[in-house]
Amino acid sequence: MAQLNIDCEGPITRNDNAFELCEAFLPGGGDFFSRVSRYDDYLADIEKRAGYKAGDTLKLILPFLKAYGATNQRMEDFSRRTLVLLKGTREILPRMVALMPTFIISTSYWPYLRALCEVTGFPESQIFCTSVDLDGYRITDSEAKTLKRLAREITGQPILSWPEHAKPPDDLSDEDKSVLNRLNEIFWDIIPSMDIGRILDDVNPVGGAEKARAVKESLKITGNPLSEVFYVGDSITDVQALELVSGAGGVPMSFNGNRYAIRAAKWACMSHNSAIISAVARLLSLHGMNGLENLMESDRMEGPELLKQMMEQGVEREFIKPLHADSVSPDTIKLVRLNRENIEDVIHESEKVRKNVRGVGVGELG
Repeated sequence: MAQLNIDCEGPITRNDNAFELCEAFLPGGGDFFSRVSRYDDYLADIEKRAGYKAGDTLKLILPFLKAYGATNQRMEDFSRRTLVLLKGTREILPRMVALMPTFIISTSYWPYLRALCEVTGFPESQIFCTSVDLDGYRITDSEAKTLKRLAREITGQPILSWPEHAKPPDDLSDEDKSVLNRLNEIFWDIIPSMDIGRILDDVNPVGGAEKARAVKESLKITGNPLSEVFYVGDSITDVQALELVSGAGGVPMSFNGNRYAIRAAKWACMSHNSAIISAVARLLSLHGMNGLENLMESDRMEGPELLKQMMEQGVEREFIKPLHADSVSPDTIKLVRLNRENIEDVIHESEKVRKNVRGVGVGELG
């Protein structure tokens, strides 16, 4: 039996909870997070630093959130208040749980996933996410003062940039080398010397290799082989899970993904409505993991024609109906089989949809 392993932010919700927490608690918090996130992309994808993985942004920002007064309760209250579901989510999550074993694998903090479970009824036992206990850490007034100064400094820095296929650090400009060196000093020398610094060792965000590990853990629960996994992700934190599933013959799909996710996937889906995910899952449950290959008459299908073909393959109206309002324009729902010839065009197209659905600030994050 096929199973669904799905990211949360992007395929299910419109939020980037960590970005929004920084915006809420830190002055200039959105700019601060964007700079730390770009640093995360560099360490994970370009430098490939030993012991570092995509998504570790979520531990790097914690000392700063603590300095500005974040607590467990405040994080949970904020997450519950700001949770925004993607269109179709309320319909698809109960349907997916009933259809096949379904697990959410998210880099996000547990308070945010708890809020999602409260709103949608999704079972907490089927969640893999980042555990954090801010209340369990001490921070002195002096440390808080220093971290606030460092936050202002980071916010005032240029965002790291590098050319395509850069080799670290030679291909960085002098300005970017200076920014990189200072960020390295802040995160790996200054903060670790503080009492609050031990949070960097204790917190292990579920991104990169940890998402791939979570996929394997979910298989221990279901007893399924890796080839039966339908994995849906959208960002750099999903790359290793997408590659794992791809290598085993499963179905790795980018949903409104960025360049990192698309390059690791075999399929790209673009839509404002997450109900398309449940329609694809139903197709796989009916026809096996080759269901998409059998459906696609070409490398791209869109809008009404895609939904028509799905129904002809036996996907019931209950899975298609939530999409009808969004299928009037053929530009609204797109499913693409990725190959060398189309991948760069799909990246451009998908990133445009991503920004439109989630906003430019979130959409530009790795």
